Amino acid sequence: MYKSYYGLSFNPFDKQYLKESDCFMSRDHKEMIARLNYLKDIRGIGVFTARPGMGKSYALRCFAKSLNTNLFQMEYICLSTISVGEFYRQFCSCLGVDANGGKTGMFKAIQERIYYLYREKRKPVIIAIDEAQYLGSGILKDIKMIMNHGYDSLNCFTLILAGEPYLNNILEKPVHEALKQRITVHYNYEGLNDHEIADYIVHKLCTAGASRSIIEDAALSAVHGYCQGNPRLIDNLMTDALALGAQLDKKTVDADVILAAINAQALH
Repeated sequence: MYKSYYGLSFNPFDKQYLKESDCFMSRDHKEMIARLNYLKDIRGIGVFTARPGMGKSYALRCFAKSLNTNLFQMEYICLSTISVGEFYRQFCSCLGVDANGGKTGMFKAIQERIYYLYREKRKPVIIAIDEAQYLGSGILKDIKMIMNHGYDSLNCFTLILAGEPYLNNILEKPVHEALKQRITVHYNYEGLNDHEIADYIVHKLCTAGASRSIIEDAALSAVHGYCQGNPRLIDNLMTDALALGAQLDKKTVDADVILAAINAQALH
């Protein structure tokens, strides 16, 4: 009901309708994309951390969409807690190689495939591992070895580790010193700032065909106080606010509607 009431072609705060071409270019998003583009050229390791809902996975999606598939092969792995063997099988599946011969056989097959794509096909691999804070010590140690080509003189592929901030604490452990030394790019999301929050909401409303006038400045300020720069919290709050505004027959979403939506969120 609220979509037709506010002249929206879709709910712009629902991530399933979020097109890469309509992304909001926040500071965090631009910083991550710039670093990813640098990584793809130098073929190093990058670590990107953020609290849940900040948009790092979406940035990975936008980056993947921007790649020339004739020049790069990007694979995305989203992990929960898995064993070393399961990790190798997933890695083999991504690269299209047989997961045979146990860990040793899979390790060799992975390295050979990565080297072949880099040297023969001129199509280096980019591996993005999301939720990397769940990687066990054994996997992290093996990742360092997989990166070792030509007596550690050659970078054949790019590795992206994305996860929650405590991934940084894991990598600080002495056992991971060798891997940490190989990290060439490190970025932690800061969240949307005061100006970006208002721009983010207006940008999303406009992508769905709404007029800027359907939300008051005071309402935008009220959103800032609640969401603390977290895009997912903003999306959830604005979805509730639009629904409540339509129910209350409010032609514009004002601060009272936002406060009512905040109260509703507290009850979820």
